[in-house]
Amino acid sequence: MSAIPKDFGPLSRTSPFTDLLGPIHEKRAASGLVIGMLAEKKHCNARGIVHGGVLGTLADIAMGYSSAFSTEPPTPMVTTSQTMDYVGKAEEGDWIEVHTDVQKVGRSTAFANCYFHIDARRIARASAIFSVIA
Repeated sequence: MSAIPKDFGPLSRTSPFTDLLGPIHEKRAASGLVIGMLAEKKHCNARGIVHGGVLGTLADIAMGYSSAFSTEPPTPMVTTSQTMDYVGKAEEGDWIEVHTDVQKVGRSTAFANCYFHIDARRIARASAIFSVIA
């Protein structure tokens, strides 16, 4: 079983849903916010693989938080569209990191991509469009 890297701390912005899903961790890197989670049995499907919906939720959190907090003050936004491509798998005990690339935060929309890694292995990618709300 992997351990939580020492440079990660608890997710600074939580909700009842993220508390249920988590624990979720974060670190600030030169490239922006990195989200991490240690895969537990509760995250897995009947085959012992982390459920795609868990990864989709982590993508939404990573891209939404990264996009919103890339501006000062943070830009309020909601997810309009999200796509996921799965190219590998995560299993119980894997440390999953989500690295986000914010493309643009405009007056009405924002665009971001993220990439999921277990060590150096990429297991998924996602992209999203967000609507900026007033």
